Amino acid sequence: MRATRTASALRAAAGSLILSVLGAAPASGAGAFPPGPGAPETLGTAVAAQRAAAAGIRFAACPAVENLPSPVTCGTVSVPLDYARPRGRQIKLTVSRVRAAGEHGGKRVARQGAFVFNPGGPGGNGMYFPLVRMVPEWKRLGAAYDLVGYAPRGVGRSAPLSCRGPEELVKHPTQAPTYPSDAYKKERIAQAKAYARGCARRNPDLRHYTTLNNARDLDVLRAALGEKRLTYMGASYGTYIGAVYAQLFPSHVRRMVFDSAVDPDPHHIWYGNNLDQSAAFELRWADFRAWVAKHHDTYHLGTTPGAVQASYERASAKLARKPAGGKVGPGQLQSAFLQVGYYDDYWPMRATALSRYLKGDPKPLIGQAAPNPRAAAENENSRAVYTAVECNDAPWPTDFRTWDRDTTRLARTAPFEAWDNTWMNLPCAYWSAPRQEPVDVRTLPGALPPTLILAAERDAATPYAGARELNRRLDGSVLVTERGAGTHGVAGGANACVNGHFDAYVLEGRLPERRSSSCAPHAEPTPLSPSGD
Repeated sequence: MRATRTASALRAAAGSLILSVLGAAPASGAGAFPPGPGAPETLGTAVAAQRAAAAGIRFAACPAVENLPSPVTCGTVSVPLDYARPRGRQIKLTVSRVRAAGEHGGKRVARQGAFVFNPGGPGGNGMYFPLVRMVPEWKRLGAAYDLVGYAPRGVGRSAPLSCRGPEELVKHPTQAPTYPSDAYKKERIAQAKAYARGCARRNPDLRHYTTLNNARDLDVLRAALGEKRLTYMGASYGTYIGAVYAQLFPSHVRRMVFDSAVDPDPHHIWYGNNLDQSAAFELRWADFRAWVAKHHDTYHLGTTPGAVQASYERASAKLARKPAGGKVGPGQLQSAFLQVGYYDDYWPMRATALSRYLKGDPKPLIGQAAPNPRAAAENENSRAVYTAVECNDAPWPTDFRTWDRDTTRLARTAPFEAWDNTWMNLPCAYWSAPRQEPVDVRTLPGALPPTLILAAERDAATPYAGARELNRRLDGSVLVTERGAGTHGVAGGANACVNGHFDAYVLEGRLPERRSSSCAPHAEPTPLSPSGD
């Protein structure tokens, strides 16, 4: 699954951000518990955290490359590449922070410590996060907490990974067949094998980029910030880091928010999650088409979801014959419209672009779908980290016939994203680094403080069943559901009810009395009249 961007409120503050969960593969057995108290990695984490607590983080003006204005400051924290050898090679993770404002609505607010955020991915860069203090929905939280973002290992300037030249991402328009031919499958298999080889060749330490190490890094960051217990929010894949952290370090948790939760069942990490995700995207794609059909008078793309689908397919076929601007083919169209499954605030602009293109004006579509050469290096890095973490985290099928069988079956009912998702993850079939058994996340009664899970009922990137599974596995957790909505990442967004629960928990430690609560959906987007009508 392609990495994408975080919740609407965060996007407004920070611009384009990466976020998403990518799906994946059934492990053999019931899953593994993390190394016990005497394991080298456990002792290594304690050594690294003690060292980080003594060193702290020297925050100063951010380097120009981060594009983060004052009052945001930046620093680094050193973590072991290999936690079994904590005094061996160290890598530096970049960290950003804006201090608690200490005031809200003309009243002084007591500081509660650091609030650390991870945007997901794997491969998402959270350095932008302190900028959310500018967003009205985040001002109360920003008054009480230092807002802390960071780039996880492999991301940005944090010991970055790369698997191929960034120029490959913007080389030429691509195809996106819903039912690929045998010849096309062979071509994609060759590409997946080449990508896996490139990752191994360029990154000799590839095996150390895992969710377990991301969770350990998070504990070292906690110590470096001077926090005895962690206050944390993870979005999308960031929820899985949080869940593994809760398993490893339950006594180090203060408050923890899981926003749009990955299904942590070890049998679903990651191949099974991938299949579930593609099925969920089909439902959200149907929601978008129904909305467009409801606004046929604006977009003229069809009065039924089926008619809208036909309009989309007509555009894809036209782009296959002649890419728009020489840059946008069916593959780029698919990538652009995948975003409507994540965020409904994309719906008006994507519908406008499709409408204008079919009327002879390709400019809006080119503007929204053409690859951006300036973002190529960042996107390539994100893809590399995504692939490394997911391939390392769990066993994957190594015979393409398994992928072919499962995806062919899925594409009969969920054609929109099934094969695209498979091609994204196929390098894991040919991965050379050792595979781990996924952590069997479970907490015993009383071991973990109460935590908050937020989810949208029709989330495509992290299907709702994952939030319910996490709720079952984390004792004392409370699930708040936005009914009938599908935004991926709901905290601090458009739903005042969700935000009320979020603020009450993070600021006061209050949760709904019931294990599960719900909010009505936020309003659907308002259509935008296509220019030129």
